[in-house]
Amino acid sequence: MEKTEDLPFFIRPVGLVLIVGLLTATKLFAATNAYIVEDEAYYRLWGLHPALSYYDHPPMIGWWIAAGQALFGDTVFALRGLVVVSGLAGSLALWRTATILFDRRTAGWAVLFLNTSLLIGIGGILATPDAPSVVFWGLTFWALAELSVSKNPNWWLLVGLMAGLGLLSKYSLLFLGAGIVLWLVWVPDARRWWSAWQLWVGGMIALACFSPVLYWNQLHEWASFYKQFGRAGSGGFTTKYVFEFLGAFVGLLNPLIAILAAAGGATLFKAVRARDNAASLILLTTLPFLLYLTYHSLHSRVQANWPAPLFPAFAMMAAVFVGSLRADQQLWRKVAVAGAGLGILVAVLVQSHAVWTFTGQLARKDPTFQLRGWQEIGASVKQLAEQEDAAYILTMSYGLNGQVDFLMKDTLPVVQATERIRYSMMPDPDETLFQQPGLYITEKRRNKSGDLEKSFETVEELAVLERKVKGVPLEQLVVYKVDGLKGPVFEPLMHR
Repeated sequence: MEKTEDLPFFIRPVGLVLIVGLLTATKLFAATNAYIVEDEAYYRLWGLHPALSYYDHPPMIGWWIAAGQALFGDTVFALRGLVVVSGLAGSLALWRTATILFDRRTAGWAVLFLNTSLLIGIGGILATPDAPSVVFWGLTFWALAELSVSKNPNWWLLVGLMAGLGLLSKYSLLFLGAGIVLWLVWVPDARRWWSAWQLWVGGMIALACFSPVLYWNQLHEWASFYKQFGRAGSGGFTTKYVFEFLGAFVGLLNPLIAILAAAGGATLFKAVRARDNAASLILLTTLPFLLYLTYHSLHSRVQANWPAPLFPAFAMMAAVFVGSLRADQQLWRKVAVAGAGLGILVAVLVQSHAVWTFTGQLARKDPTFQLRGWQEIGASVKQLAEQEDAAYILTMSYGLNGQVDFLMKDTLPVVQATERIRYSMMPDPDETLFQQPGLYITEKRRNKSGDLEKSFETVEELAVLERKVKGVPLEQLVVYKVDGLKGPVFEPLMHR
């Protein structure tokens, strides 16, 4: 085994603690001081109303937020605190996994590459389902590595638990299960586990963890499954999105690290053909989800955050390549160091920009534009509500509804009139609420105020509010007064 002192300082345990600690401190600073994005505002409502599951995703991120809110109140940090801390658990699991499958050199590079990937380094503060899905995918993989090295079948019980918690985070963990089956079939030494009772009990543990989601879907006509699984191949064949998907994947992984990961993947593929255990475990558990994302990109857009659970595996692929370099291959080592340095620099700059706003000239091309201008919008809406003696606020989109609800907390109820299935965890407001004057707020680009005339006698435009960053316009919001209820406010619950 290679001695720790023979490793470069930045991949020794003490160096990694310093680097990961710096990045975590930066994330905590941004998590506390940067405003929230629309999805976080929506998931905040999940935390305020914990449930067995939800329309969009399984419940884990809602439960994490609820825990944060119990500790820190209804604050921005309460949304994000557990998300930031979970990144440390993911790094520790990756270090242990790479150490037992390869060596400490590979482990050090893997942790460094994961934390300097742009999606994890920058987006690692956002309270979305990606955060728990990345952690539990990594913890499941760690338990599999321990199983494959120790040959102790009891590890299957932990594999089942971690996979089950992952399924409570995001449906993408189903693809990890498919990858585990591939590994069990492909590697001769792994086939022994088919006869181990612990494998089957581990599967039952995973199913038991997932049962709240199944029960919720059964109660709601399988609405969440229709929404998520109905996406696959829903559009006609096209190549317009596949290059966008690949570009986003490479960019958010970190372009230099992506080059190293491709080289490492090629090295591991040769070992997979020889049915090597470690190489097969990495590539085969990654393959099903990667194939699905590629297939999806040939029909419709793949959101940039979807591949996030694969990033620890790709960090390990890059680490395998760099860790195996000969002493005379200094160019590749320089690429590795440059990639890590680039990731640290970009993460610190973007997190700082999210708090202090260096410039507004990028407008909506700025990756932080969703954070901007909401406090000013909130102040204007409160003034209009007081002026019109409004008793409530109506919206038509979940993102805007979440943002306005956070801005108006402890003052007026904010209600999305459409897609009520999203709010099944809370009771519908009493219809008598809407017999009083209220406000309707919508993005100008999505303005369908004419629909309100079916429900209200009065639909009067009051103001056009502009969300800005340093004087640069980002978005216009239109505010209407509604009064004189004459018909139902809500659309039917089920929307597919």
